[in-house]
Parts: sequence; structure tokens; C-alpha cells
Amino acid sequence: MSEVRKKLVLEAAARGKYAPLYRHLAAMSATEWRVAFAELEAILGFELPVSARLYRPWWSNQKRGAGHSHALAWYAAGWKTRAVDLEAETLVFERVNAARDEVREASPRSSFDLDELWPAIPGGSWPPDFTVSREQIYDESGRLTGGPVDEADHGGKTQDVR
Repeated sequence: MSEVRKKLVLEAAARGKYAPLYRHLAAMSATEWRVAFAELEAILGFELPVSARLYRPWWSNQKRGAGHSHALAWYAAGWKTRAVDLEAETLVFERVNAARDEVREASPRSSFDLDELWPAIPGGSWPPDFTVSREQIYDESGRLTGGPVDEADHGGKTQDVR
């Protein structure tokens, strides 16, 4: 993870909607925290969304600070979720120092420059004699045909590209 991305992840967690949870978890010294949804709501200052009570995936952990803002809060603080019980409305947060360390200090294996691996290629402009009409792109039923066919590329024969 690049230094810029690490900084953005931490800033997003510290200032986002779930920042109170981020601050609470970051300040904890315990390695595990069993909590009820109601206690989380008291910390957050608002009710959890209905989907948090209905769908287990809402509590999913995210990799490398990608995903939902609520998961970003516990990830950036160095925690993950487990033992989510939707019936009892409880879950366990477990400290994962690796996640926190990855955000704060990228190891050589985990950091890379996407622009270096896949540099942007300028597209250039359209060829000067290139023109396309709607009739060349769509058939009479409005279906996409694949565009005009260059007869020079097909030995003077046109072909249906559908």
C-alpha cells in the first residue's frame, strides 16, 4: 500500500461516519472485545443500519482498507470481526496487528506502483477520415451491430459482426 493510500485510509477512518468506532478500537489495549450491537450504537451515537442486523456480510472484514466505511473503521484501527451472532445481536472484535501494520507501514512485498505496472497509454485522436453514423452502429431494431466494417481489412468483403 502506497504511503498516500495509507494516509488516506487512516484519515477516512478517523473522520468518517464510523470514526467513533475507529477511535474506540484504536484506544483499546485488549486483544479481544465482545460487544452487543446496542453498545456499538452508544459508541457511534446512531443506530446501526437494518442490514447490519439482517445480513452477516455487513460484518465482513475487508482487505487493505478497501470496501465499506464501517469495515474500514475496524481495519484501520487494527481489528477484525468474528463470531457475529445476528440473533443475539453480538459480535467479537479481535485485534490483528498485521492489518494495522500494513496500513501504517507497507512491506516491500505489499507495496507497488500501479502506474508503473500498467502505465496509462494516451489514446490519441480519431483518424482524420474516420466517420461513423448511427445506422452503421445499430440495426433497424436498435441492437448494436459492432460498428462499421472496413472493406479494406476484409478483401472487399463485408461481414456481419453480430
